Amino acid sequence: MTENHVRELVDLLELERLEDNLFRGQSRDIGTHFVFGGQVLGQALSAAQRTVDADREAHSLHAYFLRAGDINAPIVYSVERTRDGGTFSSRRVVAIQHGQPILNGSISFQVPETGFEHQSSMPEVPMPEDIEPMQAVPPEQLAKLPEKLQRWLGVDAPFEFRHVWPQDKLHPTKRPPIQHIWFRLTAPVSDSPMLQRSLLAYASDFNLIGTATLPHGISYYTHNVQMASLDHALWFHRPFRVDEWLLYSFDSPTAQGSRGLARGQIFTRDGRLVASTAQEGLIRLRG
Repeated sequence: MTENHVRELVDLLELERLEDNLFRGQSRDIGTHFVFGGQVLGQALSAAQRTVDADREAHSLHAYFLRAGDINAPIVYSVERTRDGGTFSSRRVVAIQHGQPILNGSISFQVPETGFEHQSSMPEVPMPEDIEPMQAVPPEQLAKLPEKLQRWLGVDAPFEFRHVWPQDKLHPTKRPPIQHIWFRLTAPVSDSPMLQRSLLAYASDFNLIGTATLPHGISYYTHNVQMASLDHALWFHRPFRVDEWLLYSFDSPTAQGSRGLARGQIFTRDGRLVASTAQEGLIRLRG
């Protein structure tokens, strides 16, 4: 079953080519009613990658989420070939549904080069094998939850997550805005760097803005809280595989004006920093 979910996700990111710079993607229902932001990020990166030379690797992605995506309609990705220089290429991507943009993104690519290197150290945390896997909500308990939660908690995911500091998100308590989560794809995939980057872009949207809710004792599941990603930045530093354990280390330096800012660093289990993220999201208390 897990292999089927992974295969479905890989197919989702491959896209259909309509024209040289035009692509079409479908959506997967992960229980959110609207298209998952990470899916649009991964598909936008996949579209842009298919318009550059194979020797140029994506190193940064910056995107704004403009509208909620319709889970039942295809998404068209229009790629503008902004610039191709000697070592760098830039692409602008617009994701379109029903004639309107739902995401604007800019992605930069570079021919691999050698140079100075340094990195932050990986936090000292237990290895994933030392952390209990997340348990599925029993069907009888799931049936008692609101429909929004039933949809989210009842869908099988292609990624496995293991929280260093687990929290009951149905009954959250206030805690510092820091968390560490191991994650990996639940089945092996191709070692294509393009696919690996698209899959990481997809996964990078999980748990990020949720870090900004931790000091306030709320979560995505809180009935009177509205949450949505507003923008997303992702930088690729070093090679990685998403079907091997990666540590996602989060912090949130601020929340204000119904918005929260969260940052992330992604490490391999041997401590290499492979990617960094940042996201601002809407966190609105209603009623």
